[in-house]
Amino acid sequence: MSILSWLFCVLVTILIGHYGRGSGQDEEAKVKVSAAKNVFILGGQSNMAGRGGVRDGKWDGNVPPECKSNPLISRFNAQLQWAEAREPLHADIDVGKTCGVGPGMAFANEAVRARIGEVGLVPCAIGGTRISNWTRGSPLYNNLVRRATESVKDGSGTIRALVWYQGESDTVREEDAVAYKANFQRFILDLRSDLRIPSLLIIQVALASGEGKFTEKVREAQLGIKLSNVKCVDAKGLQLKEDKLHLTTASEVHLGIKLARAYLSH
Repeated sequence: MSILSWLFCVLVTILIGHYGRGSGQDEEAKVKVSAAKNVFILGGQSNMAGRGGVRDGKWDGNVPPECKSNPLISRFNAQLQWAEAREPLHADIDVGKTCGVGPGMAFANEAVRARIGEVGLVPCAIGGTRISNWTRGSPLYNNLVRRATESVKDGSGTIRALVWYQGESDTVREEDAVAYKANFQRFILDLRSDLRIPSLLIIQVALASGEGKFTEKVREAQLGIKLSNVKCVDAKGLQLKEDKLHLTTASEVHLGIKLARAYLSH
């Protein structure tokens, strides 16, 4: 081999190595970007907090396959720290009642199966609450905003949506049911403003049950929300527990998957 040929080979090798390393760094950067948490806020009352498998104040401990823990799913705990997500998701949040299976883990696992990347859940639901308890400036509202803000404070995640299941307590008094649409729309606008996410996706659940006789009025309000980026998943027809108010474990799983598919189709 001549000296010129040898020099040419050396130059080609150096160039290949240089651009090969650059390509590898780009791939590494893409992996880091795709690995950022997709953060979902879980809000509302008891059917979001989860009463699946709860009877006589005790949870049966049954975790369906769709709700199993997954290394790609984390939860923002009461200490404002990310930890492994496991049922019951709201155990340290909705502390006034016994929590069981809700829709959150089934939602997260379905989203992960669709390969969206890492999922972070921020539980905020509290049982027995009316929409008026979530008005701007109230303790529940302030806590939701604080938890949502802190969950992405380090820059490792992005809030993708609020998943909301609430309204059963607004079916007791007619004035609450009539005012539900305006109150919920105000809640959405305030939350988007305070989180500085003007187009935040809201995935709400239309009630499957109610505590009072004005369930249909609240459902009508929920189904009639016309704000942009608000999707509604109807829970009507899902099986209820003996109390005729809370979803069974199987229904919570079914709902969680429906909510995930609503997000994925967005």
